[in-house]
Amino acid sequence: MPDLLKRIGAPLTFGVLALLAVVTMVSDRRSLAEGGRDLPWWQAVMLEIAVPIQDVVAAPVDGLRGVYRDYVSLLEVRQDNERLRVRVAELEEANLQYREALVASGHLQQIASMRDEFEIPMLPTEVVALDVKPWFRSVLVDRGASHGVRAGNPVITAEGVVGLVTATSRHAAKTMLLLDRQSAIDGIVQRSRARGIVRGRGTNQLEFEFVVRGGDVMVGDVVITSGLGGVYPKGLRIGEIVELSDPAGGLLQTASLRPAVDFGRLEQVFLMMRRGPTMDLLYGENDGPVESARAPSGRPSS
Repeated sequence: MPDLLKRIGAPLTFGVLALLAVVTMVSDRRSLAEGGRDLPWWQAVMLEIAVPIQDVVAAPVDGLRGVYRDYVSLLEVRQDNERLRVRVAELEEANLQYREALVASGHLQQIASMRDEFEIPMLPTEVVALDVKPWFRSVLVDRGASHGVRAGNPVITAEGVVGLVTATSRHAAKTMLLLDRQSAIDGIVQRSRARGIVRGRGTNQLEFEFVVRGGDVMVGDVVITSGLGGVYPKGLRIGEIVELSDPAGGLLQTASLRPAVDFGRLEQVFLMMRRGPTMDLLYGENDGPVESARAPSGRPSS
């Protein structure tokens, strides 16, 4: 008898449960047709038991579904962030190009105004390198003989004098800066018209040497090119006097000059496509230095 119960126990239990399910379905359908009814006590007990069991069974599934949904959302957020990062980079690049275009537009206006002022053709060029030799102060620009550039062409910016072209190749030129020790320019004080020679010191300041007698020179005076010597046109800014030395009874006095051009931020310069007669004598027709010629300052050229 026990063996029989063991053999038929499982099928019997399944059959009873199936019968209960069928009876429940039929009674539910009948109750719906009659407008609804209260559940029998035994069905109410089974319902009360089934609800927490269903919650426990569904909890892991709901958790996994939530984790998957959060993971997909994170992937979408990551993709959105990457798209936004790329877009920001594109906008920054476009903004940089617009700013450079505005700067270039300002340079073009400077070229036009200087051409009108001096009536000399101007060639804009970029500074591409500094001279690596510590005892020279010079830069390389990206215009050369193929663009009509020759040794002796003045180099300026809208702020003032930069220097002088000393050597050219086909597509580049070497410019000796105003700061170089070999540089010398005839200048005048704009206020008092006192004349003197502006020399490079090899540092970030210049030296203005003038005659003390009758020379009315003060700190803050602006020194400009005099036009003598035929190298630079008259009226270009050279610098501002920041210090006067003690003359100590000498005929000549010197002053420290702050350059008008910020050489530490030199990017674009303008080549004046005209060479004065002094430079023709110094460099000759083939741009080669003439040994017997003298520099505008009266010193032998090196």
